[in-house]
Amino acid sequence: MTEDDGSMKFAPADAAPRRATAMDVARAAGVSRSAVSRAFSQTAYLDTDKRDHIRRIAAEMGYRPNALAAGLNRTRSNLVGIVAGDVGNLYDAQLLSRLVSGLTAAGKWPVVLDGSVGADRLVATDIFAYPLDAMIVRGGSVDPVMVDTCAKLHIPLVFLGCVVDAPAVDSIVCRNAEGMARIADLLLNRGRRRFAFLGGPAQWASQQQRLQGLCDALAQAGLQLIATESADFSHQGGAKVARRLLQDHDLDALVCANDAMAIGALGVARHDLGLNVPADLSITGFDDVDMASWPCFDLTTACNPVEETVAGVIELLEARLATPSAPSRRIQIDAHLVRRGTH
Repeated sequence: MTEDDGSMKFAPADAAPRRATAMDVARAAGVSRSAVSRAFSQTAYLDTDKRDHIRRIAAEMGYRPNALAAGLNRTRSNLVGIVAGDVGNLYDAQLLSRLVSGLTAAGKWPVVLDGSVGADRLVATDIFAYPLDAMIVRGGSVDPVMVDTCAKLHIPLVFLGCVVDAPAVDSIVCRNAEGMARIADLLLNRGRRRFAFLGGPAQWASQQQRLQGLCDALAQAGLQLIATESADFSHQGGAKVARRLLQDHDLDALVCANDAMAIGALGVARHDLGLNVPADLSITGFDDVDMASWPCFDLTTACNPVEETVAGVIELLEARLATPSAPSRRIQIDAHLVRRGTH
């Protein structure tokens, strides 16, 4: 763009600078195109002086090799697709952040996809036209479209949060029922007897397992839930439904299926309804997101360990890539109790 005569004039589009190519570097360095490729290869032999010369010329020209294109010529591309869960969910956002960091540290290139659009639309976006080494899916239910597509393309698949009964599909899940039973036992030992459950969407396996774990623990004590309600795993949803539960029922324990809803319920109980938590009412969560430990919440919860989950995903991924025909594996992770100030 120029302004010599006081007016704005834009340069023609074809005047935009062009990226240097491997052939440009070869001409400038006086070597062959293949020598440039070898100069940037970790395994190909090339005289040290020639390699340094080519790399110096490349740096001066701003040239970097196209790693994606190079991946097309290798057995592995290191590209790993991640179908994210609900990134508005505190736990899923935290898990996604750690997963991306973990994969990057392991030498993988994560490609994050919006899981809320559905597997059929993900397939339609041509993501599978890229040379993916593997696909990781975070979700509470199984989408057969994703399973079938990955199977046809021989792309290893790892599910986080649910178990898939399919060949060469690996899973990593939390022991949700056991974790929720630990919360129930803690509250029962505290003398709580009037329980309600604030759950998430019914189709999520984790929601079903957490509810079952609570019901089983109460049954062993000769009790049952006074009420069960569902929200959307969000802070806002938890606050809205908790208000109704607490106004309609005389409760001394509100057990929530995740921390976000528990934090929403905590705000309603303390600030809107004037209840003393935990003197009047116990409120518990599940997952142990970072926010749960903030002093203003100090939430008692069960830890669904993110670091252990990420390590498990990478372990499953590496094992599957090393032995594609191995039987499907499932890793189950314990949810341990985190005692804070709301029980």
